[in-house]
Amino acid sequence: MDSWGFDAIGTRWEIATDDPLDAAHRERVTSAIDAFDRAWSRFRADSLVVSLAQGGSAPAPADAAAMLDLYVDLSAATGGAVDPLVGDSLSALGYDAEYSLVAGRPIASPGWEGTLSWTGGMLALTRPATIDVGALGKGRLVDLVLAELADVAGDAVVDASGDLRVRGSSTRIALEHPFDRTRAIGVATIADRALCASATNRRAWGDGLHHVIDARTGLPITRWAATWAIADDAMTADAAATALFFDGGVEFAARHGAAWVRMSTDGRAQRSPGAPVELFTSSGSPR
Repeated sequence: MDSWGFDAIGTRWEIATDDPLDAAHRERVTSAIDAFDRAWSRFRADSLVVSLAQGGSAPAPADAAAMLDLYVDLSAATGGAVDPLVGDSLSALGYDAEYSLVAGRPIASPGWEGTLSWTGGMLALTRPATIDVGALGKGRLVDLVLAELADVAGDAVVDASGDLRVRGSSTRIALEHPFDRTRAIGVATIADRALCASATNRRAWGDGLHHVIDARTGLPITRWAATWAIADDAMTADAAATALFFDGGVEFAARHGAAWVRMSTDGRAQRSPGAPVELFTSSGSPR
């Protein structure tokens, strides 16, 4: 397969297709990524979520309902640990628009129900807050990029550095060890599905600081080191991978038909029954 690699939204992308993508398809992919970034990035001053950070309303992006409707279930399943208004909590820990990586006092989210709405074609905030769709947003973007390749013949793989979707033939994917990037804890085999991973060793800084935080406390989680989820689409897989860091995540994954693996910070692995994964380490039952 031919591979096209590029950097976007702060990560490395690789798109593999049977034949090289022409200039028109590359432009479509680039435009889809830029449109999503202009809507949802809290790291660029011209984005929609930055313009809404002081409150107010604006026309909702086309994918607002798809993402935020899933957030309703994701937040409920985790008891509020996952919250689309967690942006200010992340910034307080140093994961801000300037990438200062200087932690201040943790900020717990006051909750988002009654504050964020996406009805009538409008996205609105009733108070100052920073939207962050990182719990499932990159997966959603992977789905959007693959949709731009719908008329490209043959197999295709869209990989956004750990969040990927496979169209066509079976593909083997190594599950990176969260404590040693040169090793894998296992291999997943998927076809016409998506696999999304999340780990506390990625986007990490300082002592115990990383991007997976509990919105109820504003603090990074400490029990789980890495999660992997497999679903029919990447947005669902991404959401499940996030949920699996918290109580209620196993049930969320089951409701959405996602298979999964996760590793605790003490090195033990768990997996869902029937997950298409060969593990190289001992595993236990979900708790």
